[in-house]
Amino acid sequence: MQDSDFLRAATASQVKFASHTGLEYLRAVIADGTNYPFGTLLNINLIEAGDGTAVLTAKLSYQFFNPMLRVHGGYLATLMDSSLGSAVLTKLPQGAGAGTVNLNVSYVRKVDMESGLLTARATVLHSGRSMLSATAEITDAQGKLCVHGTGTFLIYMK
Repeated sequence: MQDSDFLRAATASQVKFASHTGLEYLRAVIADGTNYPFGTLLNINLIEAGDGTAVLTAKLSYQFFNPMLRVHGGYLATLMDSSLGSAVLTKLPQGAGAGTVNLNVSYVRKVDMESGLLTARATVLHSGRSMLSATAEITDAQGKLCVHGTGTFLIYMK
């Protein structure tokens, strides 16, 4: 993607985000098949969004692997953060955003090409005035737990 294409896509995403609640925005992203540029870069797609919940998938590629032919832990942490952030976003009103202030990731199974399509499911545990907490699990194509974790997010107004 050229820099000008990236800027156009990012600007369009920001305009759509600013004019919707978090849940409305995510449902619009699913409905029109768009993705935010970072998600596109990493083959991560939002497939479901509900009140306090989100489901993302990740199609693995060798560019995300470490020298031991396992998926890099940072990629899995990014998938975890993206799923948690999406679930949190569903609780936010129009004009509000959220940023990760704490991310806890536990790796419980190797992830390699045989793992197939990954699914990250996140749920908001607490939604306060200024902070939200959520939990998520990442499973492989066979439904086996690979990664689990939690995140805390700070709400900010634009």
